[in-house]
Amino acid sequence: MKSGMIKATNLEKHYCTDEMEITVLQKLSIEVEKGEFVAIMGPSGCGKSTLLNILGMLDEPDEGSYFFEGFEVTHIKERKRANLRKDHIGFLFQNFNLIDDLTVFENVELPMIYRGLRGSERVKRAEEVLDKLQISERRKSYPQQLSGGQQQRVALARAVINKPGLILADEPTANLDIDNGNEVMNLLTELNKEGTTIIMVTHSEHDAGYSHRIIRLPLDPSAI
Repeated sequence: MKSGMIKATNLEKHYCTDEMEITVLQKLSIEVEKGEFVAIMGPSGCGKSTLLNILGMLDEPDEGSYFFEGFEVTHIKERKRANLRKDHIGFLFQNFNLIDDLTVFENVELPMIYRGLRGSERVKRAEEVLDKLQISERRKSYPQQLSGGQQQRVALARAVINKPGLILADEPTANLDIDNGNEVMNLLTELNKEGTTIIMVTHSEHDAGYSHRIIRLPLDPSAI
């Protein structure tokens, strides 16, 4: 039986401009169980990426509570949030967010350095993941020498290198052609079948079709 990984209740997020306060999330409640593949959809500006940032502990809600793996993490200190992210969460972005001055191998290795893994373990893991994602032959290349599809494979390798239980993907195929986009979605599906929980923001109904269920924002409470 699956167990709960994420429980967020009555989340609210507001941003202030010179002229007004803008509400991005209002009374939003969601639950995600371990092993699920969930797609988050909705019109631009409805708060999809904001929600993903809160779930990834990159941002805090102004109101509401957020439990991750049974622990309240809404207002914990940044060092604790950083440790939770490092140990449990992998991120996949539409713009890849690779470091141009580092090789493919070095980009994938970086999260393991932050985690304090030994050099031999870093090399072993990186080679295994790069081989699995069929990008090992470009291990010495730099991001600007790769195609968009190859860059997203490297980004995915970096996201999974610390064996996170959760991957948060923000429009992971938005900058890819159809074939490369399908390859990335197939890789995410394979990871999910192996037990990784995936929450993906997308505008694509096609990509959302890979998920177990879709949460549409503005949220209909009956959909949860």
